[in-house]
Amino acid sequence: MLDDIIAALSKDMPNALRWAGAVAKRLREYNVALEGKSSGNANTDALTLADLSVQELLVAVLRDSDPVLQNCAIDGEEETGDMSRFPDEAEYTIGLDPIDGTKQYRDRSGNGWAVMLTLRSVETIHYSLVYVPATGEEGTWVEVSGDRVTVGLDDHSRPAREVLDSLPVMTNENRPDSNKIYLIGFQERDPDCAQAVTDTGLHGFAPDNMPGSIYPLLASGEFGGSLIHSPNIYDFPVSLHIARVLGGDAIWCHSGEPVNFHETWMDDRADMLRLPDIVACSVNRETLQTLVDLAKDWNRVRYND
Repeated sequence: MLDDIIAALSKDMPNALRWAGAVAKRLREYNVALEGKSSGNANTDALTLADLSVQELLVAVLRDSDPVLQNCAIDGEEETGDMSRFPDEAEYTIGLDPIDGTKQYRDRSGNGWAVMLTLRSVETIHYSLVYVPATGEEGTWVEVSGDRVTVGLDDHSRPAREVLDSLPVMTNENRPDSNKIYLIGFQERDPDCAQAVTDTGLHGFAPDNMPGSIYPLLASGEFGGSLIHSPNIYDFPVSLHIARVLGGDAIWCHSGEPVNFHETWMDDRADMLRLPDIVACSVNRETLQTLVDLAKDWNRVRYND
């Protein structure tokens, strides 16, 4: 069944993410900010009408596409869409992040926001698709499936699936190695933690200093990895997937164990599911070990109040 699910997602969802990105770009021209999250962190709490509208659209496409997809559970970052058509629990789960980078999207402070979909089991990630509508003249794609990581510019003169099939496949031979590391989740300590990464000889980037979406940056080799406190299950799995396919991994810093999805927790402040503790992720195993050694004794509690 897994192969059938991946085939259905890879066939139908590229067009859907492209359409969703177009809707989000149009909505961004208006004031679409909403209240609804209260973690105290602006990057987490940003919520817009576009988040709700895009998820509604994506869930509808999943519902109306190949019936095999209705064997999957759905974890959506928001609560919209016809979720009743999908089981609450299943062997495979589709993760949706309708607008990754909502603060940047809402504040019109950058073009690194993205529309994202993943397919996971409790052990690992099986399919990832990311569309970054405002990066590049007509958007940028990342797809991870099987042993292939592809990344590149969209071309609206061709069907989305055709574009994805034509993108270069990234390998350890053609992908450069980078010492740039994305930091997020450490609340007000993000800049200090980024500096601690820089002090190791790598180069840490806090969220406000990121030049774009981490996913095409990681896939293309412009960034080398990430260090994230209690990453959510809607966007981070793409980084994990890229790293594992290219020979790296994502590891819990406190234990040194590879990340899985057996254990998650509901962050009621942000209204989202998260993995516990601090996670290091990199394609480069030496970089990964440096991050693990740095953060293994850091505070594992996300909120200290």
